[in-house]
Amino acid sequence: MFDFLMNFLQADFLGKDAWVWLIFAGVVIALLMLDLGVLHKDDHEIGVKESLWMSAGYIAIALLFGGWVWWQMGAESGINYMTGFFVEKTLALDNIFVISLIFTYFAVPKLYQHRVLFWGILGVIVLRGILIGVGASLVSQFSWILYIFGAFLVVTGIKMLIVSGHEKDMSENKVIKFLRSKLRVTEEFHGKRFFVKQIDPKTGKLVRFATPLFLALVMVELVDLVFAVDSIPAIFAITTDPYIVYTSNIFAILGLRALYFALAAMMHRFVYLKYALSAVLIFIGGKIFWSHLIGKVDSVISLSITVGILASGIVFSLLRTHKDRAAPVKF
Repeated sequence: MFDFLMNFLQADFLGKDAWVWLIFAGVVIALLMLDLGVLHKDDHEIGVKESLWMSAGYIAIALLFGGWVWWQMGAESGINYMTGFFVEKTLALDNIFVISLIFTYFAVPKLYQHRVLFWGILGVIVLRGILIGVGASLVSQFSWILYIFGAFLVVTGIKMLIVSGHEKDMSENKVIKFLRSKLRVTEEFHGKRFFVKQIDPKTGKLVRFATPLFLALVMVELVDLVFAVDSIPAIFAITTDPYIVYTSNIFAILGLRALYFALAAMMHRFVYLKYALSAVLIFIGGKIFWSHLIGKVDSVISLSITVGILASGIVFSLLRTHKDRAAPVKF
């Protein structure tokens, strides 16, 4: 039995021993249990102060995990993890704009917004795991696919510059129209429930209805899937190690969901954020071609440039809008 356990823990899984993956899984499960079972056992409206404290905790744990990666796997892996974490964290900020539109469109009460985000993260863990697994398999068999990733990131960055500032109209969303045409959906919320049983006015039978809260959850999941198309190639452009790719991805998303309630109240302040994100995507995409045609870019330099671009976008945004009182933040 002991030999079986040791062999299992040391078995190779996507280039790393199984026990290394189990440590990550244990940390994530513990965080989710703490979040749902302790901090948010009862539904309540999350304020900016609580959101900031939660996010700080997630960031601290993510950085500690990065320190462990550095110690266990070496400096290059540690730096790649940190670079991936900051890139994914910032790219995921764009999700906040759309998630906020979704909650506004469905008029989701603030009391239940955390519930949608929490259950949404479970879908993120699974969906991103599948996408990263497929991406890692493709990269290992067809190394030239990194050039496609690089070109895609450069084009996406340029496109983001062109369409920056354009508002999205949720009322014209085809997915929402499709869901409403295929599902029985109640007109009103039923507390925190995603499904309820009601009398169908057409048949007179007791049937299951989805609530608007469920539609909001589906849309949040789809939004993450769409944004993953940008973010996953970005992290593969930094490193092709599936462990670094996945762990940095999930820690970035976990922390961002905690930070949502603070960011949603002050997104109007980040006027230059999309420009910074565009520059990061173009830099990372261009780095792939530079590394293969000229020479590998040092990980420290890559991290410094990435953080510098993102920090500049955030700082200049806050300075530009420091007199803006259109949406005061309430702690």
